[in-house]
Formats: sequence, C-alpha cells, structure tokens
Amino acid sequence: MGPGVAGECVYKCGHHIAEDHFIVETINPETGEVLEPGQEGELVFTSLTKEAFPVIRFRTKDISRITQEPCQCGRTTARMRKVVGRTDDMLIIRGVNVFPSQIESVLMDIEGIGPHYIINIHKRNYLDELEVVVELTREDLLEPYSKLEDFTAYIRQKLHNVLSINVRLKIVQPGTLERSSGKAKRVFDYRNSQVE
Repeated sequence: MGPGVAGECVYKCGHHIAEDHFIVETINPETGEVLEPGQEGELVFTSLTKEAFPVIRFRTKDISRITQEPCQCGRTTARMRKVVGRTDDMLIIRGVNVFPSQIESVLMDIEGIGPHYIINIHKRNYLDELEVVVELTREDLLEPYSKLEDFTAYIRQKLHNVLSINVRLKIVQPGTLERSSGKAKRVFDYRNSQVE
C-alpha cells in the first residue's frame, strides 16, 4: 500500500489520496454527519486493500477538507488539504471552532515573538473570551509605547484573519513565561471554574 494514505505532488496544492486503497470522508466531529467535499471536518478513512488489519471508517481526529477537483499535475484523485487541527485539541469559542495549532502557526510567523505563549479561555459577562499571552524576544519592542500598541494591533489582526474572532492579547517581556521540562501546557480553560 505504500508509505501512507496520501502524498503531495510538485504543485503542492494538497495531498493526493491513494483512492485505490482508501475511501476518505470528512464528517462533523460532533454529530458524525458526512460533509460535502470542500467542507472542513474530521477525516475518516476506510481501507479497501488491507487484509490483515482492516480499517472501517477510522476517525483520525485530524481536521481538514477534501477537494475533488483535478490537479494541475493531471491526477484526478481526491486531495486532502493541510491538517489545520485536531478534534481533541479543538476549542469552541462563541460558536467558532478554534485550534491551538492555528494560533501557534500565526505567532511563529511574526518576528519578535518567542516560541513561548499561553492561551487562556475565560467567561466574561456570560460570553467566552480568548486571551493569548505572548512573550517578546527583544526588550526594544516595548519602547516607545506607540510602537508596542501598533505591534499589538498587528498581532491581533493576524489572529483575527485566521480565527475569525477577536482575541484579547497580552504581551510580556522576554523570559517572563514559565518554561517546562516536559511537554508544555499552553491551554488553560477557566470557563467552568468562574463566571465574571
């Protein structure tokens, strides 16, 4: 069956699924409803040719979308878009699905932001609020204050473009956020423990 379920061609416009070996679907992760091609949902695979270890409607927990449009390379098999998150990491903020991996991808592309960040979810006035705490890599980004305000607005806009919700942003000095020796815990959901 080869090295995996899909592979990318030179045009890099999605991974071509080996449809001679697998049936792929996207489903609503909460209801299990099968979605139309092009709709974002959880990837589900069924193997067609594996005999010793068959897989029937295996839920991957990966969130992506499937396109049926032919590729420039000439292949006509379905293509899987880049995985944008996982259902077990998914946060629902004001009815919008938010993945920590989306936030990380935005932050890692911004010069001046370090690899350490925290995501806090609060409930304020009965509404969910997403707060992202980021650490600067350089002290000079704090001065003058107008420069810091512009930088904050820039980061918030970048996050809004990807998440489609407004984010409360807190910027801290280099070395402020706690380091972890193991896997870093970045998401803290306080919604069930407080009502403000």
